Parts: sequence; structure tokens; C-alpha cells
Amino acid sequence: MAGSGAAARQLAAERGLFVHALSHGTTSTPTTIAVPPALSLPVIEAAFPRQLHPYWPRLQETTRAWLLEKRLMPADKVEEYADGLCYTDLMAGYYIGAPDQVLQAIADYSAWFFVWDDRHDRDIVHGRPAAWQRLKERLHTALDSPGDHLGHEDPVVAGLADSVRRLYAFMPGRWNARFARHFHAVIEAYDREFRNRTEGVVPTVEEYLELRRLTFAHWIWTDLLEPSAGSELPDAVRKNPAYRKAALLSQEFAAWYNDLCSLPKEIAGHEVHNFGISLITHEGLTLEEAIIEVKRRVEECITEFLDAEQDALRFADGLDDGTVGGKETSAAVRACVGNMRNWFSSVYWFHHESGRYRVDSWDDRSTPPYVNNEAAGEK
Repeated sequence: MAGSGAAARQLAAERGLFVHALSHGTTSTPTTIAVPPALSLPVIEAAFPRQLHPYWPRLQETTRAWLLEKRLMPADKVEEYADGLCYTDLMAGYYIGAPDQVLQAIADYSAWFFVWDDRHDRDIVHGRPAAWQRLKERLHTALDSPGDHLGHEDPVVAGLADSVRRLYAFMPGRWNARFARHFHAVIEAYDREFRNRTEGVVPTVEEYLELRRLTFAHWIWTDLLEPSAGSELPDAVRKNPAYRKAALLSQEFAAWYNDLCSLPKEIAGHEVHNFGISLITHEGLTLEEAIIEVKRRVEECITEFLDAEQDALRFADGLDDGTVGGKETSAAVRACVGNMRNWFSSVYWFHHESGRYRVDSWDDRSTPPYVNNEAAGEK
């Protein structure tokens, strides 16, 4: 992570040059990033060429301004850390082909999600169950009526309202209702995680994997493929086994690779929610064995996705029945599947570029330097 605003801007400038190169067709990755052997996935580096949306430089600038405007991060934290956290890079590497306004709304929502995740963590660490319950209920309400909460006194509530209202504007009511339903489930999953962490309960492996699909918001990021492709997919298409399997594998990879990379951070923070921690606690694995096992499952996701991707693309081809509607649906599915593939490289490089996982550089390994405890009501 950059240690000062000037350093952060320098890193951003260097990444900007990289993005510029990518926009001209280059698929190389930054040579300055050394991936630790335990986290290295050569198949990603070789078979999943990285792309970034050409809007990325503007996206980064606008999301940084939005975080300030919505008071989601203090000005000094935005100046020193926002660019180095690479939140916009993650989304710009995923939703390729999205209209600029759609990508901007997704990136702001994603940045909000990280801020909300940090708030949830601080409420647990500092023993504030009442504050968390209050926030949880407000988020449920704001999700259903975002227009009524744009000026809410809590920046996290107002930020959700603003980003969701913008996302809803791109899609019809059925999609909005589905997105809301999926995110209501995510909020409740965060509540279960709050209780588990507060009570020191480590979920079993199967319990954890089921809960992780919600806390990582698998179906939210999959839903957002549709506005990026400019088309709401019919239920029969979304629920087709070929499409759904490819979507699930792309998200499982991301969640489990995140667990692999964040394991040191979460052990330092006395976490109980991590694939590796469940393996250590319930399967009797050592730390080293847990790292190997999580990495093995991550690599399995990649292998299985390569097969599922071909099935999903064949399914897309079959949707083109010669009608205008069939051709459009086929193209939309191909765009969504293409971005499922992009998720692999975007997630992979994000974890090695973002300051969010550089625990060894923090003064306190259990307290991220980009969070502001005082702003959350702590002294």
C-alpha cells in the first residue's frame, strides 16, 4: 500500500500506463508484481489474459470523488489509500463492455460494499451489536426504497441508497426485485457472520461454503453481468445448468482465492470466517495443509470452469434461433460468460495489487490503516 498521497498517485499513474497499454491490445501483466509462490496460479497468468475497461482512469477518479461526497471515507484516508486499494480496478477488469454509466454505478456500489464490510468488521471488533442491528435494519429498508434514503444521516445507508437507485434505473422491475431479494439475503448472511464472530463459532466446512456464497454476494455480482450486457436474461436462461454452473464457478474461485489471500489478515484479526480456518478447526489440518487444500480447490474451480465455459457458450449458440430476440439473447449470454472469464484474472491481480491484503505493511496487523475507527463512533 502506498505510504503517502504522493506515492499513491505515483502507483496510480503507473497502473494508468498499464491500462493504456491494455486498451491497445496488450495482455501482459505488470512486471513489478511478484506473486508469492503459495498464491501463484500460473494457469491464470497464462490462460486468462487480463483486460481493463477503457473507462477505468475516469472511473477511478469519479469513484474517489463519490467516496468523499458520500462521506464514506474521510478525506485523508481517500487521499492516502483509495487508489492503492484498487477497488475500481477490480470492477473495471470484470464488467468489460459495460456502458460507462453502468460501470460507474457498479464501481461505486462495489466501493460501498468494501466500506460496509469494514464497518461490519469494526462493529464486531469493538463489540457494538446494537449499532450493527440498527444498521442492518436500515440497509434492508433502504434497499427497498432507495429514493427515500438518499439523505440519510448514516453515510453507509445513504451510500447504499444512492448506488442501488442508480443501478435500478438501468433495468426493469423484475431485475430490480431479484437484485433486492439477493441482497437482502446477503445482509442476513452478514448478520449470521456477526453472531458467529461475536460468539467465537467457526462454521463447519459445509456450513461455511454455503454461507460464503452469500457473504461474498455470488448472485449479486452475477446479476450485474446483465446491465453490463444491456439485457435482462429470462429465468430459463439464467437457471440453465450450463449458464449457472459457469457463473457459480467464477464466484467460488473468487471467494476461495480471497480466503487464501486474506488468511493472514483474518487470523491476525481473530476471524472465524475463512475457508482455511474452518479446515483447521474442523478437519484438523495444520495452517500449511489448509493453505494447500484451499489452493487445490481454487485450482479445481479453474479447471472445471474451462469445461463449463464451453458448455455455456454452446448453450448461447443454441439460443440464436434466427429471430431478432434469439440473436440478442445469444449475444447477451456470450457477453456474460466472457465476463465470467474476466473475473478470474481481475480477482487474481486485485489481490496482489490492492493494499487491502498487505498485512505485513500495517502498524497493527488486526487494524487496517484505511479504516477510520473514530468516524465509526470509537475513541
